[in-house]
This record gives sequence, C-alpha cells and structure tokens, in this order.
Amino acid sequence: MNTFTRRSFLATSALVLSGGLRPPLAKSADEVAKFKLGLVTYNVPKDWDLPTLLKVCKQVGVAAVECRTTHKHGVEPTLNADQRKDVKKMFADSGVVFWGCGSVCEFQSTDAAVVKKNVEECKRFVKLVQDIGGKGVKVRPNGVPKDADQKKTFEQIGKALQECGKAASDAGIEIWVEVHGAITALPKNMRAIMDACGHKSVGVCWNSNGTDLENKSVSAGFELLKGFIKSCHINDLENDAKGTYPYRELFKSLRGIGYDRYTLCEVGKSYNVDEGIEYLKKYKTLWEQLVKG
Repeated sequence: MNTFTRRSFLATSALVLSGGLRPPLAKSADEVAKFKLGLVTYNVPKDWDLPTLLKVCKQVGVAAVECRTTHKHGVEPTLNADQRKDVKKMFADSGVVFWGCGSVCEFQSTDAAVVKKNVEECKRFVKLVQDIGGKGVKVRPNGVPKDADQKKTFEQIGKALQECGKAASDAGIEIWVEVHGAITALPKNMRAIMDACGHKSVGVCWNSNGTDLENKSVSAGFELLKGFIKSCHINDLENDAKGTYPYRELFKSLRGIGYDRYTLCEVGKSYNVDEGIEYLKKYKTLWEQLVKG
C-alpha cells in the first residue's frame, strides 16, 4: 500500500469511526422478504394442461402453484392412486412446488345437509393434497345468507372449519380460509370466524380485497388477521400505482411478520400460453420491484 493510499484508508476509517461516514447497513430481518411468487390457476392458466402449466412456471420462475378446482390441469379428488402418484412426480420433476388445492367448499348455508356435504368434500381435497404432497386446501365463506344472523353464521362456519381442521391435522396439512364473500370478506368478520374456529391447522388466505382497506391502508385489517395468515392471494399489481390497492404496504407487512410462504397471482383473465408467458414475466418483474419496497 503506497503512502497516498494508506493515508486515504486511514482518513476514511477515521470518518467511519467518528460517525462522519457510515458504511452501508445490512437490512434488518423485517426488511428482507422470505416469501416467493406463486400462481393460482384462477385464471391466467386455467386452460393449460398440467405439463404446460409446470413448464411455463419453470420458465418464468414461478415457485409454486395452487390448483383451483374445475380447471384444465385436472388435479381433482376424482384422480385414482396411480394418477395421484403421476401428478406428484410431475411436480417433483419440474421443481415447482405443489402448494395445494383451491376448492370451493363453503359452510354458511342454512341447510345443515349442505354444510355437511361441503365438509365431506373438503375432506376429499385434504386426502388429495396429502397424497400429492401439498401443504393445504383453500376453502371459503361466501357471505351470509339472507335474513340469517351474522354472529350465528360466523360461529357455524367456525364449527365446520373445526371438523375440516381435524381432518387436515390428521393428514399433516392445513386449511386456508380465503377472505372472501360479501360481509365475510371484511377482516373483522373473518377474525370472528377464526376465533369461532380456534383450530391450529386452520388459518386464512389473505385475498387482497378492496374491503381490506381503511383510509387506503391494509394496516388495521392486517393487524386483525396477521396471526392467522397461512397463504396469500394477490391480483393486479398495477393497482399499487393506481392507488387502489397498496401492494408495497402489504408486502412490507408480510416481511414484518416473517411470512415465508407464497404470494400467489390470482388474476381474473385467462391467456393462451404465449400471452401467458409474457404476462407472467412482466408480473414477476413488477412483483420484485414492489417486494423491495
């Protein structure tokens, strides 16, 4: 080290020690995102078969998939044992995570037989997800029936979820209750449902609804539900720039609780394969920007 370089080094060191020049600070734990981008098959790839879906996810860099029922991928409870093994192998070979299944099971009906039927259907999805090696089954409330008592309906949904949660726990997976439906999508009401359930294997799937917002912020609703969040759906990320949904704030909130799972793209438009690849590439780029804050 020559004299000039040595003097410069000593001067810089002195500035750092005196506080006059600070070295870059490492990001704190709540500033580093541990979660990854996933995809719900509702609706971008709803018309793609499973090999195509996995190939595109691998190409674009989408880490996980939630297979929503009724879509072309065909991951349904009707699959036999050999077919389930094939699906499990396809996911494993692709390197894309099978996150779980998106069912439409719901438990708010005033008809007890309908509620029971949905509970049993949920159990069928639980077995399917267990066999394929996924993490959970998404279910949903879909509002409150006309003239029904809200509090009693929330308690009814919670009780049904307890039974689903027991089946999930026995299978080593989870139930994700989508924050969904008129009335039931309000965070305070979803919290009432979760409190009525009280099962450790049942949590919520944050759904990025407009009803999350108070004064254009997700803070109040997130605070109510943050202890229950086990999965997360996101939709049109351009809504952040438009001021209609604060994804930067949501992602910061998820970083703050150490959320280390997936934020899954759930956008209400389907695409052919070529269009879908381009859409998902742009989506991921914007997602990466918003995650950084």
